[in-house]
Amino acid sequence: MEELGTNETTQKVVASQSEIFQKHWFCVALSPSGSTVKMDAESPAAFLEILSQSTIAWIDYWTDDFDKDAPVAAAQLGFSDLLISSLTGDSRLTYQDFDNEMGIKLPSIQVRQLEVQAHPLLLLLQKNFVLSIHPLSVDRRFTRLRRYSDTVLRKIPLNACIEDKLTLLLIRIIDETNERNFEHLQQIEERGDELNKDLMDPTTPRERLGPKIYEMKHALITYLNALWQSVDVLHALRYGDAQLITDEPKLLYRINILTEDVNRQISLAEHMSEVLASGLEVLQTIYNNQLQALNNRLALVMTYLTIIGTAILVPNTLATIFSSSAFDMKSSDMGWYVALLVVSTVVATGLVYWWVKRQGWIPRKVD
Repeated sequence: MEELGTNETTQKVVASQSEIFQKHWFCVALSPSGSTVKMDAESPAAFLEILSQSTIAWIDYWTDDFDKDAPVAAAQLGFSDLLISSLTGDSRLTYQDFDNEMGIKLPSIQVRQLEVQAHPLLLLLQKNFVLSIHPLSVDRRFTRLRRYSDTVLRKIPLNACIEDKLTLLLIRIIDETNERNFEHLQQIEERGDELNKDLMDPTTPRERLGPKIYEMKHALITYLNALWQSVDVLHALRYGDAQLITDEPKLLYRINILTEDVNRQISLAEHMSEVLASGLEVLQTIYNNQLQALNNRLALVMTYLTIIGTAILVPNTLATIFSSSAFDMKSSDMGWYVALLVVSTVVATGLVYWWVKRQGWIPRKVD
């Protein structure tokens, strides 16, 4: 019964989230009087009148086909083709400013198992609103921000200039997506802990460890590359050079705080990489020690085989010589013949053992 109740609760949560995102467009706007309007729609046309009467607004658009739908969606709200094309497709640009409009592209990190993917999040600024475009399949990135969006806008001073308002809203959106990105580092750490368990287990097949180590390092590299992209964008914003971004020092300081947060995450990820590298070094040392121990055992075996071979070879050689027709051996020669074989075997074995030990071929201790 308890499990059934849990399943029902999970289904309700999923249904609730699907309800929130059943429409592709979301808008929240702050009017000059301080009241807010929040609504969902299937088309941005429903927001045009609201935008004309608002002092600041946020429009969020999600799509299952980002590359195809993002340019169309941005064009519907009046953004130029030049701005859109410079930030979409195969473009590596993450920041573009055309005075009366600007855009930035941030990574939206998603982690499944050890597969790390950085999807694009497009933030476009114009006049009195910010448009965010992102793929829904990543993770319901702005569920919480949508819920509290009216509260966020009411915290923006009505008497502030439009640049300050845009900057405050932009900072909140960037902070939200950064927080979601940071959460995924914990998932990578959990996978790293599982890898450490496999590394500590001497019975783990080496052919299994190789792919796991590569996946872990690749995940960290992808994660770090995404965070560096975030740092590049924040560095472009931190001086307020763009006309749509404020040059108020107090607000720019908040951007610097976002940069410091991302740098801390980069330090944590790099530390994980260093720990993994040190673990690999330890693992390699263990393997080298095991190989050295095996070599020592093989050397010891070869040494004793050499001694045994000598012990057999000398009497066998003497026996071969004396059995020749050149020596007329009789039964009366049995005594001294056997004594010769025994003495030669003992002497040859002793001499070989002494010589091998003097050369240091017999290890003093075998691990």
